[in-house]
Amino acid sequence: MDESQDAAELRRLVRQIVGDTADPARVREFDDAEKFDEDLYAALAHAGLLQLEADADGTHASAVSEAVVLEELGATATSLAVSLVVQYMGLSLLCSHGTAQQREDVLEPLLAGAGRVAFALTEPDGGTDVARQMRTRATRQDDGSWSLTGTKTWITGASDCRWLIVLARTEDAGASAIDGITMFLVPRDAAGLDVSILDTVAIHSVSTCEVVLDAVVVGPGAVIGEEGRGFRQVIGTLNGERLNAAAVALGIARGAHTEAVRYAGDRQAFGRSIGAFQALQHRLADGAVAIEAARGLIQRAAAATERGDQSASVLTAMAKVAASSAATQATDDGMRLLGGFGLSREGDMQRFFRDARLYTFAPLTDEMIRNFIGEHHLGLPRSY
Repeated sequence: MDESQDAAELRRLVRQIVGDTADPARVREFDDAEKFDEDLYAALAHAGLLQLEADADGTHASAVSEAVVLEELGATATSLAVSLVVQYMGLSLLCSHGTAQQREDVLEPLLAGAGRVAFALTEPDGGTDVARQMRTRATRQDDGSWSLTGTKTWITGASDCRWLIVLARTEDAGASAIDGITMFLVPRDAAGLDVSILDTVAIHSVSTCEVVLDAVVVGPGAVIGEEGRGFRQVIGTLNGERLNAAAVALGIARGAHTEAVRYAGDRQAFGRSIGAFQALQHRLADGAVAIEAARGLIQRAAAATERGDQSASVLTAMAKVAASSAATQATDDGMRLLGGFGLSREGDMQRFFRDARLYTFAPLTDEMIRNFIGEHHLGLPRSY
């Protein structure tokens, strides 16, 4: 599927901003320092790349546009791309379910790049099965406010965000574990909210955090959407999150593959470039095929999402598996091809290799996504 002129122009814009603001040396510097690149984020916001087609009246951004931005960032400033996956999800939730006041107070500033949002769902005892295992509770007070207590973990960007979207159980689960969960908008500086940064092996330029809520009180206006149906509301955004994760993984694959091809052309051994060796050519050719196959699925899934086709969920699931597989393949082959140079922190391959592993299990494990494909595309019995 060929890219539209609008998408191609958007891709060129992202490349220009990254080239002007965050060259590879700067990306490595921020990765080593484990710092968020505020200047790059501000440049993207100034160019309208946080907002895209979205607005505070509830219009959503184009799935195609988000995928283009995230692929380009995934191939360069990967941690920034990971942060934007969360931002785009938060924007989508507020567009769909935010009150008029929430859209004015929170959504409008987010669209302009004034602050960031973190999405606090995962808990220590629950990853894939988080709804059934959710221990965070929100209790209504006599004055209509809510008191939230619990622990969230693996929360991206919680250390320096302005708001958190927190899911908490407000009533016992009924026939379905996903009912009785409500979504809340919580200020980062709320009393009783404590954030600690976890030491992770990858995605260093955006924090990964544990969030502890100890009787954090928020007003009645903090509820996002319908009380007791917060998890169902989140499920409605999962296609977009999976698609955006796939786009970042595709970018990682492309960035690593480009570096490997360049090295293969430059590196000399036995009187010629190592790119002339058949075994290495085959690996690079397979990587190119995997990248283009993943891009084709992402483009089909994005187009189906925008049309509202029923096929979007399966295509998105396939795109996520294809892109994460392409990323792990391209980065593993790249490390093998570069040899000792791949281990050097002066180059980008080791960072791509580390960062790619995130999308084998986030936002949902590839195994669980394969279960979904088996059930919804192949018509096989549910496996979990």
